[in-house]
Amino acid sequence: MSSRSPHLPDRERGVIDPVHLTQALLRADSVTPARGTVFDVLEAALVPIGFAVDRFVVGEAPDGPVENLLATRGDGPRHLAFAGHVDVVPPGEGWTGSPWSGEVRGGLLYGRGAVDMKGAVAAFVAAASRSDTDTGTLSLIITGDEEGPATYGTVALMERMAARGIVPELCLVGEPTSTERLGDMVKIGRRGSVNIWIDVPGRQGHVAYPHLADNPIPRLIAILAEIETVVLDEGTDWFQPSNIEVTDITVGNPAHNVIPAQASARLSIRFNDRHRGGDLIARIRTIADHHAPGAVVTGKVSGEAFLTEPGAFSTLLSEAIVAATGVTPTLSTTGGTSDARFLSRLCPVVEFGLINATMHKVDEAVAVEDLQTLTDIYADVIARALR
Repeated sequence: MSSRSPHLPDRERGVIDPVHLTQALLRADSVTPARGTVFDVLEAALVPIGFAVDRFVVGEAPDGPVENLLATRGDGPRHLAFAGHVDVVPPGEGWTGSPWSGEVRGGLLYGRGAVDMKGAVAAFVAAASRSDTDTGTLSLIITGDEEGPATYGTVALMERMAARGIVPELCLVGEPTSTERLGDMVKIGRRGSVNIWIDVPGRQGHVAYPHLADNPIPRLIAILAEIETVVLDEGTDWFQPSNIEVTDITVGNPAHNVIPAQASARLSIRFNDRHRGGDLIARIRTIADHHAPGAVVTGKVSGEAFLTEPGAFSTLLSEAIVAATGVTPTLSTTGGTSDARFLSRLCPVVEFGLINATMHKVDEAVAVEDLQTLTDIYADVIARALR
């Protein structure tokens, strides 16, 4: 069922059609890092409905430059932020039409980013166009670099917000969280992610004279064997168990009769809120030092785990979803990382958006009806959050 408002076609009120705006965004090629035209489209939609738009480009190669957009409307005490991205992954080959067409066929709107996540951005802007913010403040936190390194994306936006004194009370991230039907899942947290590189030095030599060489491979094997026995935890009430995976082993030795000078491995750890990324790097370093005192261990934390405990915000969102769809969403922390990992430092954050079945796939598409219903849900969330 749908609670779509009968007054939506009223153009005199400046109401935005989410389908038309999604099409305009899709037709702006915006492979990460996105700049220029796609932000022009978004700004052109936001300014007429009362938003003050702040666009800025930041960063240097190789991770930049990146364009970001911060838009605000209203100055009331209640403040709801919507966060998202307009950059997309490369479309790949094999589309039945152009990935930038924004074409509607059989009730589906096709294009790279339709689901992840230009559709949700358009739905929130459309929802804002019919919403009253006299009692509160709305802001949009939109980056052009979520699908890439994210070095100069949402983090830079947060710095911009801090400089301007913009502090939301609640933040809704429009990632495609639904699985089977719109509204069946809301994300209230995400596991953290860390990548770790282990480099074990040795001394090259002829295999017939092992006493004159130092083979690093047995020591790397010993390190990995101990890591394989590590059980980080058994999971929590809201998170699955943390896991360590070996994702690469490299020796790079082209000769069958040479003991190599180095052996390396890479790990990826997804961890729940019982751990911190830096602590996990230190734990792996201790294991490596035990088996290979000269080993070099480096790590990069992509994001820490976070959890927004079920409460007023998730209840508010769930009630809006039920009102529009009749579906009671499952609260979950599954999946990969998102920019909510950064935004959770500001305020309570939840994620909710379209069905994720076609994201990052050939012929990515969103149901037109789902776009319209998502707009209804977002409009209800705005009304509930700001009253």
